[in-house]
Amino acid sequence: MTTSAAGTSGTSGTSTSYLIPGIRVTDHAVPVPLDWRADAAGHTGGETITLFARELVDPVRQREDLPVLVYLQGGPGGKGPRPTGPDGWIGEALKSYRVLLLDQRGTGRSTRIEGGILRARGTAEQQAAYLSMFRADSIVKDAEHLRQTLYGGRRWQTLGQSYGGFLTLTYLSQAPQGLSASHVTGGLASIRPDAREVYRRTYPRVVAKNAEFYERYPHDVDRIARIADRLSSGDVRLPDGDVLTVRRFQSLGIDFGMKPGYERMHWLVDEALDDRTETGLTETFLAQVLARSSYDDNPLFAALQESIYGQASSGATGWAAQAERDSRPEFAETARPLTFTGEMMYPWMFDEIRALRPFADAVNLLAERTDWEPLYDLDRLAANEVPLAAAVYYDDMYVDAGLQLETVAHVGNAHAWVTNEYEHDGIGSPRVFPRLRQMIAERGGALAEEATSETMARVVGKVTVTDAAEPAAAATSTAAATTAAATNEETR
Repeated sequence: MTTSAAGTSGTSGTSTSYLIPGIRVTDHAVPVPLDWRADAAGHTGGETITLFARELVDPVRQREDLPVLVYLQGGPGGKGPRPTGPDGWIGEALKSYRVLLLDQRGTGRSTRIEGGILRARGTAEQQAAYLSMFRADSIVKDAEHLRQTLYGGRRWQTLGQSYGGFLTLTYLSQAPQGLSASHVTGGLASIRPDAREVYRRTYPRVVAKNAEFYERYPHDVDRIARIADRLSSGDVRLPDGDVLTVRRFQSLGIDFGMKPGYERMHWLVDEALDDRTETGLTETFLAQVLARSSYDDNPLFAALQESIYGQASSGATGWAAQAERDSRPEFAETARPLTFTGEMMYPWMFDEIRALRPFADAVNLLAERTDWEPLYDLDRLAANEVPLAAAVYYDDMYVDAGLQLETVAHVGNAHAWVTNEYEHDGIGSPRVFPRLRQMIAERGGALAEEATSETMARVVGKVTVTDAAEPAAAATSTAAATTAAATNEETR
């Protein structure tokens, strides 16, 4: 293991290098301003936080001058993957790149935020102001600092999963000069963010996922009803002391957007009931529910979930998921079959869940906030020249496919592959990232240090539809100028 100073241009961070099986790893930790806006205004000497990123490279190629691929993790509040070897998309990427895994600020080793730390920030207003500095605009500035100080300012490529696609659009809005190509899987945000519209579109998808689950496992209808009835009638405690309510049990449906989500729910409830116990529920069930719903590992995911849509033009987010749920009686705790919810955060969660309680006052203030900094520059996105290839999952429960295609139609040099072969976790397939790389290569490849107009001239078409249940409808929603070509691949 070696440890040395990292960076240039006055950076005072550190780097540590070591080997794990099949990967040479270098850990970077550098200081960055907590408030990039104040720093840009000349107010230097303010509070700093630690930004952590982990570089991976094939040990055989560690001395080669390879392009850098930055992975923008899902979230909000997502830390970079902790690899155990050259597997999955990481193994594929290491064939051609140095891979940089960024712990987004507030997560992992990047000055992680948790309840006790937030409480120490002072009043609810001070806590809310602190949390507001952990959105996409700050994360992009962090990434740019790394590019300039650790990699000499050369352009790099990005791979954004889920919320990482939101970050990609902010990156293309704020610092496109830093990018040579961008790949996105299941995460092109609406460039006119509105939390209310997001939930109007995603709740029906959650209803459809519930129907698919119960169709696959019809004998779970009664079992889940019995669990819900038991929770509604008494004081059932999780191992950490939290009361398990019906609505917290419903929130486990967030997993339905992943490929094995139905199976994980089935096996959870399969061994939930046991009349010999005091509660009628097994300790195994209660322990697993706690692990899936505690938010101990990623409290920012809940705390900032609606704030990622905060935009001055759309007003306060106002607990939009709760408002939409209140208008849909099928999600009532008394409804049978019980309907599970999806990627929605509710105000009651910050009262009922131990790890989230310290965030309650601050997130309530964030829900009322209207003076958000803009995340996207519509003019700059329309004029974008950085190649952008996106996998749009037609049945995505988390990020509406229609909104994603509207974004593709607006962003210059953006191209979509629409498919229902994968769920939101399609990045785990060995086919997805190579497909996106191929899309960029077929249209002229990544930009060099300086983009040229000749590169842009080789672009043909905006959307390829594969395996979609209704490809014509999907293609039409992008714009009249968008073209669609269908290919014949197996559906799942």
